[in-house]
Amino acid sequence: MVPGEIYHVFNRGISLQPIFFDRRDYRRLFNAMVYYQNCDPPMKLSLFLTSSQENRKRFIKEIRARGNFLVEIITYCYMLNHLHFLLRQIAEGGISTFMSNLTNSYTRYLNVKGKRNGPFFQGRFKAVRIESNEQLLHVSRYIHLNPLTSLVVGDISELEKYEYSSFPEYLSKAKENCCQKEIILDQFRSMEAYRKFVLDQADYQRKLEIIKHLVQE
Repeated sequence: MVPGEIYHVFNRGISLQPIFFDRRDYRRLFNAMVYYQNCDPPMKLSLFLTSSQENRKRFIKEIRARGNFLVEIITYCYMLNHLHFLLRQIAEGGISTFMSNLTNSYTRYLNVKGKRNGPFFQGRFKAVRIESNEQLLHVSRYIHLNPLTSLVVGDISELEKYEYSSFPEYLSKAKENCCQKEIILDQFRSMEAYRKFVLDQADYQRKLEIIKHLVQE
């Protein structure tokens, strides 16, 4: 993978088994994601995880000022048994290091929590290079529609509040922000225009998912 390029990165649980079991798991992965995007974090992960929301916001502000990233997070979405990211690689090998640190840390957390040993993820992550601006916008929309497409949420109002995705951040509805969303939003005349761009595709993408399931069954 090439520094400066953007990739759609995804991974899933072994045999499509869940990788999240409660709300705390989602929060753990979010915080680890923010932490591990940095080449040289200014504090230990254990301290970051136990920090207040205000301290985490200060941490994010500090690391953005330093600009010492492995990757920039453009969009993300956590589902019951898989993960999606749009990542720009900054450092050489940044995406591989970021994903390895993130999934290994999270696997250790789940093993300690569940008093077990063994992997949770289905091998190495997959990464698809974004080769055009059209593809970039389409993949951002695809990732943000994932909870609706997969019937995790029932309607658009729930999708806009789905807290395990960057979509609420794009709509200025998130409590904590971590994405370099300007890469996407600067291409639209307003935040509402991006919202419309995403949601106008919702029915079509859901129909495609239903058809895929029917064919596979």
